[in-house]
Amino acid sequence: MSDFRSDTVTQPTPGMKQAMLEAPLGDDVFSDDPTINRLQEMAAEMLGFEAALFAPSGTQTNLIALMAHCQRGEEAIVGQQWHTYRWEAGGMAVLGSIQPQPLENQPDGTIALADIEAAIKVDDPHFARTRLIVIENTHGGKVLPPAYMRDVQALAERHGLRSHIDGARLFNAAVASAGDGDPVAQARQLCKSYDSLSLCLSKGLGAPVGSLLLGSKEFIARGRRMRKMLGGGMRQAGILAAAGIYALENNVRRMAEDHANAQLLVQGLGKAVEANSKLAGRANVHPAQTNIAFFDIDAEIADAFIAHLAASDIRVTSGYYKTKEKAMKRIRWVTHLDIDRTDVERALESVARF
Repeated sequence: MSDFRSDTVTQPTPGMKQAMLEAPLGDDVFSDDPTINRLQEMAAEMLGFEAALFAPSGTQTNLIALMAHCQRGEEAIVGQQWHTYRWEAGGMAVLGSIQPQPLENQPDGTIALADIEAAIKVDDPHFARTRLIVIENTHGGKVLPPAYMRDVQALAERHGLRSHIDGARLFNAAVASAGDGDPVAQARQLCKSYDSLSLCLSKGLGAPVGSLLLGSKEFIARGRRMRKMLGGGMRQAGILAAAGIYALENNVRRMAEDHANAQLLVQGLGKAVEANSKLAGRANVHPAQTNIAFFDIDAEIADAFIAHLAASDIRVTSGYYKTKEKAMKRIRWVTHLDIDRTDVERALESVARF
């Protein structure tokens, strides 16, 4: 099977499994698991923060960040399509009593700076107090430009607001924007001066579970309390942290392979559409910047297309949307360390047969 559904479906490599097996363990609720502590210190040093906190998921590290930054009744500015707003079950409102202020995303994945500034509330008892600006990088596989990241942070600082990055795939953004440079150094620049960062270990980095929250020592101390409240305090979790250490040491630079495979996929899908006159106006391929590609196809033939892929043991995710003219289905393809060039070529052969 070639599983393009997500970069969360990866299996630990033999080297990662061995690292997990050999990890020295302690009790992380008492802060004495040596492997957890090593992972947290390592990540903080890599990305230029004072401290870090290991938690089970990116949804939880985002929620911990929101609850550590905002009091009940305060407001966080988010993107309409941000994961923190749309895909985390309303946790900031339900569990944190934090009001989200969603803003429309631009085609390039950003939120317009003018929209952010206009949404900041004046200090008036009628309004929820604006406390936090949240950014997501990458967003739908799109890389938010480094200059934009700096502008958002400067805007937050100018208005006395805190800033958080949902950086679930931050290293994908770093690899894509570093060119021939060091992606770790680029990642550090992308989150420079931000108050906090959530970094997922179980997406492109290939760990089986876990996410990190990074920030100041004071902020992480508050976050540790929130983590306990949310049920994220684990015991001998170093067996999981060992996978995260292995991922940071071995799987950052190799993400360039995933990006190259996504480009190969996009190019092949484009050629397949061009070669089939029956698909004229009924299918569209979107450019890929990192490891996520989108392919839109007429809803009338979409289910047959997906069933055809499934019959070839090719798995994807999809969802319907409507234009003024017709209903379409958007298919998401995600490349990762368990998808190689052969998988991409086999998928393109199946597409061509359809």
